[in-house]
Amino acid sequence: MSAHVPSYGNQAPLRMIGLLLAAITALYVITPALHTAAVPFVEAELGLERSHEAGARVAGASLAMGTLAAAGRAGQAMGRRRVLMAALAALAAGSLLLALAFSGWSYLAGRIIVDVALAAAFLSCLGMIATAHLPGRLHRVTAGWLAAMSAGFLMAVNLAPFLASTTGWRSVMLMLAVLSATALLLVRHRLGDTLTPTPAGAPAKTRSAAPLLAAGVLGVAGLQLAPLWGWAHPLVAALLVGAALLVGAAAAGLSPWPLHRGSLRRPAPFLPRSGWGAVLAIGLALGFTHVVLSVAVPSLIASAGGNPGDDTLVLSAFGAGGAAGALLAGTRRVSPVTGASLGLPLAALGLGLLPTLLGNPACPVACGGAAAALVGFGLLLALAPRMSVFLASLPRTWAGTGIAILPGAILFGTAAAQVLPYTSPLFVVAAPAEAQELLWIGAAVVGVIALFLGRPAVALAVAGVSALQYLTATAEIPHSVALVAALATGAVAGAVVWIRRQQTERLWRSREVESALQHAVLRPLPDRLGDLRLAGLYQAATADAGIGGDFLDAVHTPFGTRVLIGDVRGKGMEAVQTVTDLLGSFRSQAHETAGLGELAACLDRQVVRAAHARGDDELFATALLVQQSAPGAVEIINCGHVAPLAVTPSEVTEIDTPVLLPLGFGALAADEPPAATTLPLDRRTTVIAHTDGLSEARNANGEFYPLAERLPHAPRFTPAALVAHLDTDVHDWTDQLTDDIAIVTLAGTLCRAA
Repeated sequence: MSAHVPSYGNQAPLRMIGLLLAAITALYVITPALHTAAVPFVEAELGLERSHEAGARVAGASLAMGTLAAAGRAGQAMGRRRVLMAALAALAAGSLLLALAFSGWSYLAGRIIVDVALAAAFLSCLGMIATAHLPGRLHRVTAGWLAAMSAGFLMAVNLAPFLASTTGWRSVMLMLAVLSATALLLVRHRLGDTLTPTPAGAPAKTRSAAPLLAAGVLGVAGLQLAPLWGWAHPLVAALLVGAALLVGAAAAGLSPWPLHRGSLRRPAPFLPRSGWGAVLAIGLALGFTHVVLSVAVPSLIASAGGNPGDDTLVLSAFGAGGAAGALLAGTRRVSPVTGASLGLPLAALGLGLLPTLLGNPACPVACGGAAAALVGFGLLLALAPRMSVFLASLPRTWAGTGIAILPGAILFGTAAAQVLPYTSPLFVVAAPAEAQELLWIGAAVVGVIALFLGRPAVALAVAGVSALQYLTATAEIPHSVALVAALATGAVAGAVVWIRRQQTERLWRSREVESALQHAVLRPLPDRLGDLRLAGLYQAATADAGIGGDFLDAVHTPFGTRVLIGDVRGKGMEAVQTVTDLLGSFRSQAHETAGLGELAACLDRQVVRAAHARGDDELFATALLVQQSAPGAVEIINCGHVAPLAVTPSEVTEIDTPVLLPLGFGALAADEPPAATTLPLDRRTTVIAHTDGLSEARNANGEFYPLAERLPHAPRFTPAALVAHLDTDVHDWTDQLTDDIAIVTLAGTLCRAA
């Protein structure tokens, strides 16, 4: 029997950690907005030239991309808390240098320091969020974190211009230094390190993420230097070619750096199969779209006769929509495919409608704000599920540089957008026609990504409908042609809705059949049977499968209450057929067979007959039989099954019983049935029997679910409460079940809450 296992403790500190890290992460989007608002005042006071500002942006972005790799490796080796504290100290020092800048060069040096510090702080916060929470909870945590970023953007675009014009840009930079220093003190005194350093001798799997991050460094530098020096410049060409080669190596799963001595080139997976490509693509779209909106919206608002500050309201709607999309994805647990299929086409539709809606003199702000909110909503609705799945399936040994995929993709998307003629740092203001072109380019980029990440039929249908609507609304065509276009638009939309409805009806009919089959084969356990209080749970690993290879049942017989739980070897319909045969035999023989050992022998012979009938010599099933003939004790026979547990308010112990061969080996003779083990069962003890799908559920690090350690988390020691707790907790431990799970908990009828 095992010793008492302590509880994990109160979750309130974990929530405090999440709030603090989300607030620090918001600085990543607030600080650039403050710098953008301060640039006109800095140019006037310090004589800063636009070309120098552009050069600082290039240097800052390139160094920030490199910092993502360095901070990831340093956090893996030394702990993320130390890296975060160093980043916040550098952010405070850089902001103070900006506030005290006496020349243009000192200001640019401060900008570069701030960009590098923000990248390190962002990565450290993301890493601590990912490792401080169980994988099954990351869909909520990631959604809240992305919503905090969107809320930070919403606050920044509204407050930054006001603060820069009223208090002065130096006061704004000083305020940023104070905020950074305050965050540093909070991290030092309130935040523990949630990730231990990598053990000595552990495989350096983080190195295999280096090709893509190195490609990001070269690509960002090349893309941002191209508008300044020209595409034909040798250095620009060398940077872009080098980035392309590294991306190709990463995509092919080859690392150009030797992972072992004597190995020049070794095939190695770049990252686990966890959707890193999807996160990369959506991050690129997010960075690209942000730049396009920042350039195009002010130009179109001005051309429509809008008031000063109207462009701020439209961009604020983009942040508000993003927060709503992230929260919806977290609360409704939107799947990655659904998020991409719905969110990305909506974002492309919003970008496509912005030129028309912002050009409407009647209500450019309201209409444009609605379209911008649609863009933010769609992008974050697509990003949040993908990001949570990626983080949940990312082992800690990969977390060093693997978590840099999202911030690196956003930086690269920003650099790619600034290659366009009207978004270059050297360009001042885009004309209305140029702004419309930028928005359509953004819509095309998001639409292409939607085709690859979502369902192509949905993306093409939305694209076709939006194109027809745009032509109907803007093109100078005859009334009859416009009528035909409108009818075609309605026909396409109606066909899509009708097809979707047919698919939904077929899905519901299929689920009804599956539910009926499950209830017929695996009947729900009653709350009370004889002198036992029961609770059961069955969950198939395959989504919507209804039934798999695990089984459980309980019956009340003249010989007492009898419970059966087990696991059939194999999967698919053959396993389901074996489960059906076993449960049918148990339900009939349990009422006719006096001894529990005799009942086990009957079930053994049933599996042997089934194996001979199918010609399957390897068919067998593990099983655990429990019987209560009188209050105060139960009898147990274990046929190759996982050992049950006894839970009391003070400890969790493994029940020690002889383990026989599984059913199907013909080892349980009828003339010498096995003897049962008797276990005392008082009112404070609850017995948990389960299949190995529960105890062998793995997290991203390959660690098994620590059942005994997690049980003290249970709020009430009753059968139903324990089952509910285990159902929630195992889904928090792992992002995806790989095996069926069956659980039966039982206690005496006098059992009460502890």
